[in-house]
Amino acid sequence: MPTIKPSQAAQEYDVAIIGSGAGGGQMAYTLTLAGLKCVMLESGRDYDPGTETPMFQRKDQAPLMGAPTPDKHLGFHDSTIDGGWEVPNEPYTQSNDKEEEQFWWWRSRMMGGRTNHWGRISLRNGPYDFKPRSRDGLGLDWPLDYETVEPYYTNVERLIGVYGSIEGLENTPDSPPGVLLPPPRGRAAELLAQKHAKKVGVPIVPIHRAVLTKPLDAETIPAKLHPNNKWAQKIVADSMRARAACFWATPCGRGCNIRANYQSTTVHLPPALATGNLDIIPDAHAREVTIDRNGKATGALFIDKTTGREERVKAKAVVVAASSGETVRILLNSKSKRFPQGLANRSGLIGKYIMDTVGVDLRGHIPALENLPAHNEDGAGGSHFYAPWWLYREQQAGKLDFARGYHVELGATRRMPGGSLPVSASLVRGAYGSQLKKEARRYYGASLSLACRGEMIPNENSYAELDPNVKDKWGIPVIRWHWRWSDHEFNMATHALKTFTSIIEAMGGTVTSNRNKTGREVIRPGGKTKHEVGGAMMGNAPSNSVCNKWNQTWDVKNLFVNDGSSFVSNADKNPTLTIMALAWRTGDYIIEQAKKGNL
Repeated sequence: MPTIKPSQAAQEYDVAIIGSGAGGGQMAYTLTLAGLKCVMLESGRDYDPGTETPMFQRKDQAPLMGAPTPDKHLGFHDSTIDGGWEVPNEPYTQSNDKEEEQFWWWRSRMMGGRTNHWGRISLRNGPYDFKPRSRDGLGLDWPLDYETVEPYYTNVERLIGVYGSIEGLENTPDSPPGVLLPPPRGRAAELLAQKHAKKVGVPIVPIHRAVLTKPLDAETIPAKLHPNNKWAQKIVADSMRARAACFWATPCGRGCNIRANYQSTTVHLPPALATGNLDIIPDAHAREVTIDRNGKATGALFIDKTTGREERVKAKAVVVAASSGETVRILLNSKSKRFPQGLANRSGLIGKYIMDTVGVDLRGHIPALENLPAHNEDGAGGSHFYAPWWLYREQQAGKLDFARGYHVELGATRRMPGGSLPVSASLVRGAYGSQLKKEARRYYGASLSLACRGEMIPNENSYAELDPNVKDKWGIPVIRWHWRWSDHEFNMATHALKTFTSIIEAMGGTVTSNRNKTGREVIRPGGKTKHEVGGAMMGNAPSNSVCNKWNQTWDVKNLFVNDGSSFVSNADKNPTLTIMALAWRTGDYIIEQAKKGNL
C-alpha cells in the first residue's frame, strides 16, 4: 500500500486522521472522494492483505502447527502482525490486582487496525439502542436516533458488502430490499440448532456479516453512494470490480487477498488512495493533538517508530479514530494551559464510562451430529446463523433480573484440524491407535458452542486514566484501567448459560463446559471481547458529554472523534457497522463545513 515518510508530508492538509481502521478508513474514504486533502497516521506498520495473507496454508505448514504464542495471540496464521494483548514498548497498567477488576486491552498496531481480524458481524443498532435510558431509566440516551443514522447504515452496507436476510424482528433493523447480499446456507449444526431452538423460544436466523457472497454491482451502487460525483463513482466502481466473491477458502481472520471480506485495507483505503488526496504515514505513534493560542486544533505530534524522532503534521481539522482506549490516551496526553486536564476535557469525561461486550460461552456434545460423512464446512469464515435478542417484552414487563439484551453466536463446523486433537479428549479417553482414529472420525464436528454477546450498562467504575508513573518507550504516559461489571451483566451471563443449556438439551445433547456455572464465575474479563467503546461520549450539552451529535468535540470545533469512544451505550450489536455509519455522517458534516470555510 503506498505510504510516505514524515519528511514527505505536505506543509498542511485539510484533515489529519489518526487511525486507519473502521472509523479512520471510512473517514478517509468519505473526505478524499469529496476532494479534501488528508493525511493518515497509523501507529503500526504497513500491511498488504494481497501479498501477506496465508490463505491456503495448512496448519502443519506453520510453526507450532499455528498454535497461539505470546507474540501471536490468535495463532500464526492470524492477520494481526504486531499487536495483541501486549505490545512491546507500549505497556498499560491496572488500577488494582483483583483479576475480576482488570481490563484486557487489545491493540492491533497495523494498517487497517482491527478490521483485518474482526469477526465481520455487521448488525445495526435498533431504535431502542439509541434511547436506552428512555426505556429502562439506566445509562444515557444518544443525542440522535435510529432514523438519523439509518441512511448511513445503508450506505456502508452497500459499500462494504454485507450478507443477511430480512426477518422483521423487534429492534433488529432490516436493511432496505436489495441492499443485503444473499446469506450462505447454514451448516449442519446450525440448521439443527435452528430447528430445535424453536422449542425453547429462541429465534435463530441468518447473521449479517461483511463478506461478499456475490460480486458487488459496480454498475449501480457507486451512483447511489455518490449521486452527484461522476469522478468518485468511477473510482469506487473500479475498486468494487477488484473484489471477488468469497469461495469459502480459509478463515477470514487471516485476511483476504481476493478482497471478498471487508477490511479497511481492501475496501476503504484503495479508493481513498486512488483519489490522490490521501497520504498515509505508517509507524506513526501519535503523542498528542496540537492546538494554537486560540484553542483550535492544528495537527498532530507523533513519534516515528523507525527513527525514534518526534515529528508533526499540520491540518485545518483533526479526526481521532485510534480505537477507544487509544483515543483516550492521545486526548489526555494533549495537555496545554488551555486544557490542563487533556484536550476537549473541560467536562472531565474523557476516559469515563468505558464499556465492553458481555461475553460468556458454553459448549455441548450433540449425538445427532456424530458420524457425519466427510464434507467441507469452512463457509464464510464465521457464524452463518445467530439468534438476535428475543425477550424485549418480557424484559419491559420486569420479568428478567437484568436490563439489556444479548445475541447468541453459534460455533459449529468441521474446521480444518491442526496439530491438536479435533474432538474433546473426554470422548476418546482410553482409545489408542486405529480405535482413536475411528473415535475421532465419529465425534469430529459433533459439538456446538454458544456464545453470549450482550450489552453492558455504562458505570462510573469502568474508566481509563493516565498512569502518573509509567511511560512507554518514548516517554509518553500510558493508560491505567479501572473496571467493574455490575449485577446486570452477571445476571445476563447466568441467563445466557441457562438458555444455552436448554438449546443443547433440546437438540438431544449434553453440556460439556461451564456446566452449572453462574455468570459471575465464567463471565469474560473486561476487554476480552475486544469491543471497548466509550471514553469520549456524545451528548446534547458540553457539561455532560465530550462530543455533540456530529462527533465534534464541544471544546475544540475542528476536532472530531470517530471510533467507538463517542458511544453512549454498547448495544448487543457489534459496534463496527455503527462506527462506520457515524464516521460517514461526520465526514459529510466536515465536507459541508469545509465548503463554508469553517474548518
